[in-house]
Amino acid sequence: MQRIRKIAGNIKKYLLFYSLGVMTFGWVLGLTFPGTVRAAQPHMGLFMTIFVFFMIYPMMINLDLGELPRIVKDPKPVLLSLVYNYLVTPVVAFLLAFLFLHDPMISLGFMLVMLIPVASSSVGYTGITGGSVETATIAQAVNFLLIPVLSPLYLTFLNSKSVPIPRGSILKSILLVVVLPMILGYITRVLIIKVGGKKRLSEIAPILALSTFIAMFVIIGSIFFAKAEILISKWELLLVLAGITLLYLVVMLALITFIDKKAGLSYKDHMGIVFLSTGKNNGTAVAIATMAFNPLVAIPAAVLPLFQIIFLVGYIHLEKKIKGYFQNSKEKLSEQIQRSTED
Repeated sequence: MQRIRKIAGNIKKYLLFYSLGVMTFGWVLGLTFPGTVRAAQPHMGLFMTIFVFFMIYPMMINLDLGELPRIVKDPKPVLLSLVYNYLVTPVVAFLLAFLFLHDPMISLGFMLVMLIPVASSSVGYTGITGGSVETATIAQAVNFLLIPVLSPLYLTFLNSKSVPIPRGSILKSILLVVVLPMILGYITRVLIIKVGGKKRLSEIAPILALSTFIAMFVIIGSIFFAKAEILISKWELLLVLAGITLLYLVVMLALITFIDKKAGLSYKDHMGIVFLSTGKNNGTAVAIATMAFNPLVAIPAAVLPLFQIIFLVGYIHLEKKIKGYFQNSKEKLSEQIQRSTED
C-alpha cells in the first residue's frame, strides 16, 4: 500500500508532465496508425463512457454525502460556489466563445466543458493549499447533484439551427457518468465503512487516487489518439483554446478571490471552493461530447485539461500571498469593529 501511495503521490506531483507524455503518446500513435483510428471510431463512445465511469467512481467513494445537512449551519461558501459555477461561468464562457470561437462545433464543445463543473482534482488542490477540505467536499457534492439538471438546460438554451442539442443523449450520458458512479460510490463507501471503518477507507485512498489517475490518462490518450489528424490540421485552434482558457481562469480566479474576501469568507473556505468553481470536469465533458455530438465537439474537452492544470497550479503557487490577502481583510474588519465600539 505504501508503494501505491508513493506512485499516486508522484503522479500528482508531476501530473503536468505525465499528462503531456500521455497526450504525446496518444497523438503519435494516432498519426502512426490512422487505419486503426478509423476502425475504432464507432466504439469510442462506449469506450470513453466506461473509463470516465471508472475515473469518477473512485472519487465518489471519498464523497461523504452524509455531511450535506451541515450546509444549513454555514451555507455561504457552498452558495457562492453555485453562483460561480452556474451563473457567472456561463456568462463569461459565452462571451469568450462569442468573441474568439467562430466554429459552431468548437464553440459548443467549449461551452460544454464550461458547463460541467468540479474538476476531479479540486479537493486535492484544496488540501495542498491548506484550505477546508470539508467545505470542498460538501460543495463538490452539491455542485455534482445539479449537473444533471442545469447543464442540459443551459445547452438547450444555446441551441441553434447549426448545432442541434440532443437533450435525451445528454441526459443519458450524464446519468451514466455522473449519477450512476455517484450512487454506486456512495454504496461502496457505506459498505467499506461498515466492514472496516473509516480507517479502512483511509487505507485504500491511494488505490482510489491511482485508479482515477489511470482512467484519466487513458481518456486523455484516447482522445489524442482518435483526434490526431484533426489536431494536426487545427494546431492554430490549440493556441486559441490555450489563450481562452488562460483568460477565463484569470478573470474567474481574480473575481472569486475578490468576492470571497468581500463576502467575509475565511482563507480556508475560499480555498475550499475556488478550485471547484474554476476547474472543469473535462472527463465527463469528453464522454458527453463523444456520445451525443460531432467528434469536433470533444476537442476542447480533450485539450483544456492541460491548460487548466498549468494555470491552476500557478494559482496554488500564490498561496502565501492569497492567505495574507484574506488575513489582512479580517484584521481590518476587527479594527473597524473596535473603533466603532470605542466611538
